Amino acid sequence: MDIRQINDEYSVTGQIDIEDLDEIKAMGFKSIVCHRPDFESPDQPLFADIAKRAGELGLSISHVPVGPTGVDATAVAGMVDALDEFERPMLGYCRSGARSTAIYEKTSHIRG
Repeated sequence: MDIRQINDEYSVTGQIDIEDLDEIKAMGFKSIVCHRPDFESPDQPLFADIAKRAGELGLSISHVPVGPTGVDATAVAGMVDALDEFERPMLGYCRSGARSTAIYEKTSHIRG
């Protein structure tokens, strides 16, 4: 994992695997948001499988997919909800971390 800290409350990374979740928890993250649609790539784990293990570890997790059209109003609303509801620090992930960064930047302007 190549985790990049955006600020004290939010970091981003590329695709995670189920096996990464124990390390993510040990690093102190309290919540995770997935910005990658299922089936985007044949080798990616399904969100439901990641969510199951995250739940077992006590991590809050949400699926706020950002597809090929980019960050839309539905995704922004989902991210605002996650930021309002979940404990931080939070880890956002997608294929490379770029969408997770972009959606956070858009929502931080809304949340002020």
